[in-house]
Amino acid sequence: MTARLFTPVTLGGITLPNRIVVAPMCQYSADDGCMSDWHMAHLGSLACSGAGLVMVEASGVAREGRITHHCTGLYTDHNEAAMQRVVAAFRRITRSPIGIQLAHAGRKASTQVPWLGGKPLAAGESPWQTVAPSALAFGDGWHVPHALSAGEIRAVIDAFAAAARRALAIGFDVLELHSAHGYLTHQFLSPLSNQRSDRYGGSLENRMRFALEMARAVREIWPRERALGARITASDWAEGGFGPEDAVAYARELKAAGLDYVCVSSGGLVAHQRIKVEPGYQVGFAARVKQAVPIAVRAVGLIADPEQAEQIVASGKADMVALARGLLDNPRWVWHAAERFGASVEYPPQYARSHHAVWPGAALARPRSVPTQAAA
Repeated sequence: MTARLFTPVTLGGITLPNRIVVAPMCQYSADDGCMSDWHMAHLGSLACSGAGLVMVEASGVAREGRITHHCTGLYTDHNEAAMQRVVAAFRRITRSPIGIQLAHAGRKASTQVPWLGGKPLAAGESPWQTVAPSALAFGDGWHVPHALSAGEIRAVIDAFAAAARRALAIGFDVLELHSAHGYLTHQFLSPLSNQRSDRYGGSLENRMRFALEMARAVREIWPRERALGARITASDWAEGGFGPEDAVAYARELKAAGLDYVCVSSGGLVAHQRIKVEPGYQVGFAARVKQAVPIAVRAVGLIADPEQAEQIVASGKADMVALARGLLDNPRWVWHAAERFGASVEYPPQYARSHHAVWPGAALARPRSVPTQAAA
């Protein structure tokens, strides 16, 4: 019996050949939002991975919405042209769908790249004014953001819509709205970062307003024959924050707004969070959303073993799984998982001679990699 992990799944009008997704992963290698040769190599490698869907990293809908000076963006014609070049190359390598995650970093913007410390930019590093629902810094030593006015909120929504139009012109199959990891949309959702007293703050209904207005604006642009989703948060991992039942309510409203799926993550909102990281530590959140809301659900977070991934989808905890660092560590993870389950994935013809069925070295490289009985 075929492993559930290697069966197709349909999102909106897009069918993924399997349920393994390459999660969006920031590369911090862009020039004023424009993708570079690094992205060509990075996404070219992932195009050969066999994954059912490859998601392009969080891309800022405005220059000030980037996390760092080197984050990818989709706010100018130059950004669009650079991204088009990379996506066109991806298309020449694989038939698998490709998607993009649109984002605005809010108060977590204007920082160094991680390998230089990841701290807020100092005066001599060209910092910029960050924005947020309320003038509350992420943590000690962080920039105090400007609290967005109602008119400025509308401008951010318009920026998401404009970026969606560019993504459509580029030809992405899937568009994902980032409302997790402590970035702007998440900042509106959580009472720890949103202390507004207007229609965008206070009750959960009000705190969801920005996210839902933005989702509806993008839905008007994004065709139904493609797929539209969101990465959502299910816990701030801090007392008094956004929690699992809030995530269920939010997912329900996103479904009503016309979204096709949610990817359930957590954390990143406050510096004092306390997360217990262990294998599949966020899967329970995904399962709770899937149980309560009739929307496709993707699980993410320290999913590294094929048996673990298969159990998640076969047991109905989620419809898909996403891997990030697991695929940086092993870009052939999907091939090896298929080998373990006796499933079939498409190899680029240039690499077909490395298939375990024709290359004896596979047994030497992966002596324990033998087909297993797939879950029912």
